[in-house]
Amino acid sequence: MVERQLGVAIHGAGWVAGAHGRSWLKQPQVQIVSLSDLDRRRAEGLAQQLGVQCPVRQRLDEVLADPAVHIVDICTPSHLHAQQAIQAAQAGRHVLVEKPIALSLPELRHLREAVQQAGVKSLASFVLRWNPMVQTIHRLVQSGAIGRVFYAEADYWHNIPSTHHAWPFHSKQATAGSAMLLAGCHAVDMLRWLLADQAEEVSAVGNNPTGRFEYPPNVTAWIRFRGGAVAKVSALLDCQMPYTFQVELAGTEGTIRENRIWSRRLFPAQTGWSTVPTGLPDSADVHHHPFDAEIAHFVQCILEDRESHCNIADAYWSHELCLAIDRSLALGGQPVRLPLE
Repeated sequence: MVERQLGVAIHGAGWVAGAHGRSWLKQPQVQIVSLSDLDRRRAEGLAQQLGVQCPVRQRLDEVLADPAVHIVDICTPSHLHAQQAIQAAQAGRHVLVEKPIALSLPELRHLREAVQQAGVKSLASFVLRWNPMVQTIHRLVQSGAIGRVFYAEADYWHNIPSTHHAWPFHSKQATAGSAMLLAGCHAVDMLRWLLADQAEEVSAVGNNPTGRFEYPPNVTAWIRFRGGAVAKVSALLDCQMPYTFQVELAGTEGTIRENRIWSRRLFPAQTGWSTVPTGLPDSADVHHHPFDAEIAHFVQCILEDRESHCNIADAYWSHELCLAIDRSLALGGQPVRLPLE
């Protein structure tokens, strides 16, 4: 492993930038060397919040002109992610992009190509891959504890009130994309990661009961995977309840329902559900999004010159599946085949 100091620039100074910043500060081989936001005062406030002294900028081109910057962390509104990540990659910088990494198929393809051609390391911030419960489920599935998985569910239910600090962006289709791209992408990515398979067909339905959003904020989709598994995924942004992220898997040798497991292979004399003592997913507004583990992973990938399991090339397929769900929704629930054309 190459031992060297890495300079990171955080572009965008909203809530998630602060969460990322606190995690970057815990990495001994990383120094925050730039903070930037279109609103300079927000960037100055972030610098004060993090207790760092570094250049404060407004434009990404100013950031990329600084040779001390090795990594660019894109924390701007969703509709800006793809173009800014492309710009950073083309400038030869490693890039971490908050989700969604793109809102359309053309920009998604352009981003994947830009990262590949630049040869830089990348990470899409599907932070729940580092959640303790999710990692436990992943290890159990990979070990064969429940046999071959033939059915899966993942649900992202999180009310977004009109008082939310990002409501002007989250409520509009041009800046949020859709319920799946904005939030449900976590659940879509979870299905792909746990099944280790690619989707081949999807159909979706949705509604907009309150009319608060410019797009259907409540969406359910059925997915058929190439290996034969079927799955259900949903995103509810209009629900009246605390944030909940649910994962359920049924296999030929057992079943997992969040942190509960039934497995004759692991527990031959099992008479009831076994509960795994682990941290469950929770909203960042409460207390637990594992940015520390995610960012530590990315730093190690850069230092060891290896690709992340959650790089842009992999995240491409999760976003393409979200776009396929949106296409089916627009077609009144008609099945849509993947890959998209």
